[in-house]
Amino acid sequence: PPTSYKNRQHITWALSRARLFRVSTGVGIIRTQQHNVVRLLASSAGKQSSSSGGTLRLALKGVAVGALLGTGWSGYNYFRGEPTDHMIHEKTGPTYLDRLPDVRIMRKVVNPKDDSGLELVLFQFQTCPFCCKVRSFLDHSGLSYSVVEVDAVLRQDIKWSSTKKVPIVLAKTRSGKYVQLMDSSMIVSVLASFLKDKSLDIGELAKYYPSISFVNESGRKTSDIMNKYFLMLQDSKQHKANDAQDEERKWRSWADDHLVHLISPNVYRTKDEALETFEWFSEVGEWDVHFPKWERDLMVYVGAVAMWAISKRLKKRHQLSDDVRSHIYDACDKWIAAVEKNKTPFLGGKKPNLADLAVFGVLNSMEGCQAFKDCLDNTKIGGWFYAVRKEVMSNRGHVA
Repeated sequence: PPTSYKNRQHITWALSRARLFRVSTGVGIIRTQQHNVVRLLASSAGKQSSSSGGTLRLALKGVAVGALLGTGWSGYNYFRGEPTDHMIHEKTGPTYLDRLPDVRIMRKVVNPKDDSGLELVLFQFQTCPFCCKVRSFLDHSGLSYSVVEVDAVLRQDIKWSSTKKVPIVLAKTRSGKYVQLMDSSMIVSVLASFLKDKSLDIGELAKYYPSISFVNESGRKTSDIMNKYFLMLQDSKQHKANDAQDEERKWRSWADDHLVHLISPNVYRTKDEALETFEWFSEVGEWDVHFPKWERDLMVYVGAVAMWAISKRLKKRHQLSDDVRSHIYDACDKWIAAVEKNKTPFLGGKKPNLADLAVFGVLNSMEGCQAFKDCLDNTKIGGWFYAVRKEVMSNRGHVA
């Protein structure tokens, strides 16, 4: 491949690596530099080699460059006495399973028009914002998939997994094994990359999104997924960075880093709202069908009390005022302003893009709650929201 394309791959990975291990005061600078450098290099990129092995080698070199930059930045901050929250502990690739876990498939979404060849199993909480985001993408893309509804309290159906967070998607690879995809944005990016080039193996694509663990400013070991807002494409024309792609990535990140943190403080604002919310969760998730009564009641009543208490801590953590509604109203207004700026029905133009689906998914998680009704009454979010829903449902398969 031309040198410009190599540099672009290396620097994209390196800057993604740098963004992961940022000091808090440099977040905006790193993000701006990342977008500008990618756009500059992409403008001179030539054709990419058709060899997926060559692409993978570039990616691995990129990780090495990222580690080098991270180490240099670490040493610089060490001598300056700055926090070193970017220190690498380990890079972990995807997990592969020889066979599906012994779990109960609760329903299947089947789309006769699905020609992807994918075999997908989604482990979820029905009303989890991140799970709603993944479902919105799956349905809008016309994909077929199986659903395992996880008990939000006991989580027995994911006891086989090292991570106890949902969503999790198991995707069958060409070897017959199943690759475990975690993190909602990573899941969407992997699947979106595959749908743009079905000659690729889903198991190989997942390697481009490693998990990196690090120590944050508070001294806690945590982790994040590299490149989770980027699509991995072999066609240089598709890969060419532009303002629209930058905008899409920005708002996908905003949905994860800001909007989603406003949901819990609003839907669990009071004890009554918390119980009302969990009763709605039970209804739409069909908990009375999928779980014994004692387990359903445990999820509703224990969950409501626990989340009411947790929401108070979340409000403080995210520096929200007592008037938590005002924050979600402001977020809705900000999103609609961005959509209206383009003078199109969606941020993606005439059709929803990945950012539209991400924001829709997060808001969809609270649709039956009083907080959502208040958003409809006090912002202009309704027109856009129901337009996206129409697009999603028109492509969705039927429930079997």
